[in-house]
Amino acid sequence: MSKLALITGGSTGLGAALLRLQREQGWQVREYSRSGSGADHIACDFADPAVSAQVLAHSFAELAAQSWSELRLINNAGTLEPIGPIAQTDPAASFTHLHINLGASIAATGLFLRHFAHQNAPRCVINISSGAASNPYHGWSLYCASKAGLEAFTRCVALEHANTTPPTRIIAIRPGVIETNMQATIRAQDTAHFQQVDKFRQLHAAGQLQSADQAAQKVLALAERGLESGAVVDVRDV
Repeated sequence: MSKLALITGGSTGLGAALLRLQREQGWQVREYSRSGSGADHIACDFADPAVSAQVLAHSFAELAAQSWSELRLINNAGTLEPIGPIAQTDPAASFTHLHINLGASIAATGLFLRHFAHQNAPRCVINISSGAASNPYHGWSLYCASKAGLEAFTRCVALEHANTTPPTRIIAIRPGVIETNMQATIRAQDTAHFQQVDKFRQLHAAGQLQSADQAAQKVLALAERGLESGAVVDVRDV
């Protein structure tokens, strides 16, 4: 039997690197995003919670009809925008941000655990978090809140599945600072919207950003280490 890895937001950046690496490691993969392509891509717009949930439910149900030796869900879909003080942010944009960064992971996790409950295979959910979950940034109130929520969600779901057989693990991993389109967006901000922009410009200038491939290798290496369910780990601390 094959191993199955399901990845949200796998069309670019870290998600695309995770997809490539899982495929190279012999996993069957499916990738869910708006802009992906190829045989493993399934179109899914996480800004639309109702439609994206239907897409995931249909896909997971089809895949759950097969037998798998190991199952993995990587919740990577995310956005940084809108950036700026919350008083200047359109409420509709705030809701969209929370749907993508938090709601999508909650929905995907619940559907994954439900549809694959009958499988005689270990299951693991990997939530891609950020140091912003515990470090406040001016202009990132939505991003910090969504990542903090994702980590709290991780810990709670771990309690709900503490005694399942086969074992079910859910962990959150902070992958560190990566050279992606998101970083380019950060460096393009003015200080009125993001006061700590110079920090990220300096990291880039000093060559201290890791590639998406490097980050993906660290994330998957941590996932293979058998971390305790509910763990929140920063790749820079191990």
